[in-house]
Amino acid sequence: MIHPRFGLAVCALAISILPACAGLPRGAAMRSEINLNQSEAGDYAYYEVTRATLPRIASWPSVNPERSDGWPKASAGSIGQVIQPGDTVAVRIFDSSENSLLTPAGARDSNLGEMMVSPSGSVFIPYVGNVKISGMSPQKAREAIQYQLGLVAPSAQVQLALTEGLQNSVNIVSGVSAPGVYPLKSRNVTVLGAIGVAGGVASGTRNPRVMIQRGSALYAKSLNTLYDTPSLNALVHPGDTLIVEEDDRYFLALGAAGQEELVYFQKDTISALEAVTLMGGLMDSRADPEGVLILREYPADMVGMGAGRPEKQRVVFSIDLTSAEGLFSAQNMQIMPEDVVLATESAVGSLQVALALLGATVGLANQVN
Repeated sequence: MIHPRFGLAVCALAISILPACAGLPRGAAMRSEINLNQSEAGDYAYYEVTRATLPRIASWPSVNPERSDGWPKASAGSIGQVIQPGDTVAVRIFDSSENSLLTPAGARDSNLGEMMVSPSGSVFIPYVGNVKISGMSPQKAREAIQYQLGLVAPSAQVQLALTEGLQNSVNIVSGVSAPGVYPLKSRNVTVLGAIGVAGGVASGTRNPRVMIQRGSALYAKSLNTLYDTPSLNALVHPGDTLIVEEDDRYFLALGAAGQEELVYFQKDTISALEAVTLMGGLMDSRADPEGVLILREYPADMVGMGAGRPEKQRVVFSIDLTSAEGLFSAQNMQIMPEDVVLATESAVGSLQVALALLGATVGLANQVN
């Protein structure tokens, strides 16, 4: 039995513990503490994410964007081959005339061997000179050479075989089972088709991202997006370089969530609601669903008082997941690379810790008595 005076002492201890709940060990800050710090320091901006504020937030510049010039439009190309400078053509001439200038004595054909198409797009043919064949199909090039030879030897016929060079190939350098230079046998090869020819994406690649280097332009798109949207499966161009690599964009998950770690992007864009799911959801016993915070820091040159700019470098966005307004807003709030998504602690969780501590104290008192 507990002595009355000792019981009173325990109650007094309990009363003293309850106001100090905020000082108990916790895994994250409370939403009220973030608001209080903002009002005292004023060195960051605080915004509730609602239907009213979303258009303004969406107009601000992207933070930590990857370099990309968008994505090329998908279109249909020609099925046949097209000759480019740097390609090699093998030309054989047949002439049945007795005194042909084009064939050795007693022979009916002459092999001119392999010739590289010059930067100007032409090849040299004896007794004819330079014949421009770039931009033509092998069949059209054969006809062009035969026409020129026909002015010298009307009975001559031409056979032509094409071997594609670097300017008529696509270079797939990483992220596939068989990297290498692959000749374009037609102008109708798509990005996914080229990756398939190279053996497909290497197994174990996390959220593969496809990049196309085309001259000075760089295009990037998630492989899953290409799978899901066939209209984005663009054609590769001669001389393209394809790179497949893991998407290294991430956000940082902290607080009363299922996991606290770097969370990599699973697709091109991630909403705040998807981010909560990717971080394992909110912990039922600890999290405050009214206080999911997104911490973001903008470069100094993006900050200003004008339209389309945040007013301060450091910005905290607050989302209330207990209302339909908050859920819809979270679905439309875009997470930027290197954002911090913080699931704040609930005051109820701290109270539970305090009560558990009180219970342990009472239990200790019972043991003493």
